[in-house]
Amino acid sequence: MQNNQTIHGKNLQNKGRMGFAKYMQRNYQLYLLLLPSIVFIFIFAYTPMYGAQIAFRDFSIRKGFWASDWVGLKHFIRFVSGSNFWPLLRNTLGISLYSLAAGFPIPIILAFMFNELRSQKFKKTAQMLTYAPHFISVVAIGGLIVLFLQRESGLINLIRMALGAEGKDFLSDPKWFKTIYVVSGIWQGMGWGTIIYLAALSGVDPQIVEAARIDGANRLQKIRYVDFPCILPTIIILLVLNAGSLLSVGFEKILLLQNAMNMESSDVISTYVYRLGIQDAQYSFTTAIGLFNSFINVIILISVNKIAAKLTSTSLW
Repeated sequence: MQNNQTIHGKNLQNKGRMGFAKYMQRNYQLYLLLLPSIVFIFIFAYTPMYGAQIAFRDFSIRKGFWASDWVGLKHFIRFVSGSNFWPLLRNTLGISLYSLAAGFPIPIILAFMFNELRSQKFKKTAQMLTYAPHFISVVAIGGLIVLFLQRESGLINLIRMALGAEGKDFLSDPKWFKTIYVVSGIWQGMGWGTIIYLAALSGVDPQIVEAARIDGANRLQKIRYVDFPCILPTIIILLVLNAGSLLSVGFEKILLLQNAMNMESSDVISTYVYRLGIQDAQYSFTTAIGLFNSFINVIILISVNKIAAKLTSTSLW
């Protein structure tokens, strides 16, 4: 009996392999199209993982990867126990949570507004104007922010002085840095962020919308009881993905706006890694910081995903 079950199981496995082989032969063009992406991801995402071992070594270019001395968790302990750890973590989480809380709802609200527009010409023009900042380089955005916020000739200060207030050097005030970073990020990304939500809204059943209108629902009620529940799974998935990158604040714009006066609120993990890794060549230490950063992000991603699955039955896996 047991032998028969074993033979039957092997037959099923063989049939599955044969079926997959036939499927590959039938759709080989699709796999050829997929091949460049696989090669790209392997070269630029998986191959560099070989170098992550230097986080556990005192890496020396002369000795190479394998010959450098193994030090275990020395660099991780140095980072966690260092005087910079808590200020860096506080600034990184502060900017990330601020960006998430202030910036995440804006594309959703904007998508609802676009979806309710009846004039297609006006809708396309409004979308184009809100999408445009996404394509401006970070360097250009940084230059615009500096120009707008200059103490003597910046537009914001000219308006303030016209109203009787004194000019203020916003970029030198640590209290203003996070707000400047977050507001400029919202302006740059809110239009582009609406694309996924507009795609989800296009999948709302028109019959349900028509039924809601017949029942007397106004626009706000339609959005609340029809549109919002339909795109809620999309919102949850994007929220989980955003939560999984809380400690991955990009350093480019921060580095452009950073100066000695606002360092106490602008110095984040990524800028710290840039200074020590690129400028001071502390490769092992900064690699350890990067691994620590990724590890915490994975924990946050898994935790938020589990919470989302329990509360809304929607999750990444």
